[in-house]
Amino acid sequence: MLCFRVLSEIHASLPPRGWNSYDSFCWTVSEDEFLQNAQLLSQKLHAHGYEYAVVDYLWYRKLVPGAYVDSLGYDVIDEWGRVIPDPGRWPSSKGGKGFTEVAKKVHDMGLKFGFHIMRGISTQAVNANTPILDITTGKAYVESGKVWHAKDIGIKERACAWMTNGFMSVDTSLGAGRAFLRSLHHQYAEWNVDFVKHDCVFGDDLDLNEIKTVSEILKGLDRPIVYSLSPGTSVTPAMAKQVAPLVNMYRVTGDDWDNWGDVAAHFDVSRDFAAASMVGSQGLLGSSWPDLDMLPLGWLTDPGSNEGPHRMSRLSLDEQKTQMTLWSMARSPLMFGGDMRKLDDATYGLLTNPILLEINSFSSNNKEAISLYYKHIGPTILGARSEFSNEKLKRRGDEGVAYSGKYEGKFHLRARNGDGFCFDTSSKRRLTSKERKRASFSPCRPDTNQMWELSENGTLVNGYSGLCASIKATKANASPGGIRSWIAAGKKGKRFCFLVGARPLKRPLRLLVRGLNEPRVWSASYFAKCKEHTADQLGGH
Repeated sequence: MLCFRVLSEIHASLPPRGWNSYDSFCWTVSEDEFLQNAQLLSQKLHAHGYEYAVVDYLWYRKLVPGAYVDSLGYDVIDEWGRVIPDPGRWPSSKGGKGFTEVAKKVHDMGLKFGFHIMRGISTQAVNANTPILDITTGKAYVESGKVWHAKDIGIKERACAWMTNGFMSVDTSLGAGRAFLRSLHHQYAEWNVDFVKHDCVFGDDLDLNEIKTVSEILKGLDRPIVYSLSPGTSVTPAMAKQVAPLVNMYRVTGDDWDNWGDVAAHFDVSRDFAAASMVGSQGLLGSSWPDLDMLPLGWLTDPGSNEGPHRMSRLSLDEQKTQMTLWSMARSPLMFGGDMRKLDDATYGLLTNPILLEINSFSSNNKEAISLYYKHIGPTILGARSEFSNEKLKRRGDEGVAYSGKYEGKFHLRARNGDGFCFDTSSKRRLTSKERKRASFSPCRPDTNQMWELSENGTLVNGYSGLCASIKATKANASPGGIRSWIAAGKKGKRFCFLVGARPLKRPLRLLVRGLNEPRVWSASYFAKCKEHTADQLGGH
């Protein structure tokens, strides 16, 4: 008998989207605050694919004087050493209900519910030496005639590096260690959780044995739970290939906050994971996605703070557009971090931009194509229309050349020195093979011999001469004025391109995201006769 898993049961068939409490509340979010945000998520963003409402870390910590991120002794644990919601912040958890009531309310909103968990076992449980639950008997775990306790399985020398007082690894080679992890995740399934974000087991804190154990436990549950790893400091594609089949999303950077340096650091990382074909690869009962971290947009708090949201994102609007566009082109999960109760129009427009969401969900063959050189291109590339504005961009001095009519949708190949010269295939005759080897430039003008059209395989074709311009990849940030470029194939033959300055510019580039049907400025590296390529050959659909 053949069995097929229906699409709704396939884990993370598309990059997950949702809201996470960390960027706006750090660890202090309460039940009321969380449910208010979830309700607004349902009303404003759910129709755009944002379906997960996620409580970030320390939901079990008492919000009292003396409690902070790495404090000890303020967590609420049950008799089996498992952390449970702080009833002071999560009153519906009283009476051993855990997150059952919160999950029900979130599900009634049409959303899915998730939360953050730490590695292994809490230091507080080890210090209390609580017994380990055997879920098959409902009693303390017994093996070889011994009743096992937290001190038997905790590995103190493997405490979480950034929360040394909080949590440590468990010894998964022991039956009792595996029994403890099994008791955790079966409890989460009983609470009707849909998503777990597992912290301090990846990147610099890699604990492959715990990831494998948890993945196997989740695979055996009756309830589907999406499995996420965080953070991903120092992660490489080689490391990720070990865990991608075990999970559904995994962070590939450290924490991303609202400063340009954090955003810019994601260009190289996203390029490398796309080049390694890790985007949308096989994962736990479905797909697996490199995660560039949450989107710190809108009304936020500060990292490591005991405060709730109190300030706007420090990213400029152009920087926010850059971040949202890169996350979409890289097909990263999109987890909004701002307080939904103060969602402004500009942030809403970014989060719901239909072209970006289409790229994020349905594009393919996404990759960084080139790093372009520019000189004083300025905030606009002429003849382009911004997807974030209906304003038609106009000519500005000699920043570029735009043409309409029969040349719409074609490109100039501009000289690197920016002096207004474009590659010329000769307006009077076709080039000889010898002449093709040396590029000739002349003042940019609307001549057929200077106009190039982007083909489906990423080369630029000159219809007059039959030449192709192949763009040679260059090392990231190779020049102070480098421009990063991403391309992707969309449905029905659509092609998308994203150009942006790789560093903050005095005159920043406006984002350009669209099907490639408008003029653009490129630099060519070499020229050859064209070959025909179909969308199927490119992985387009």
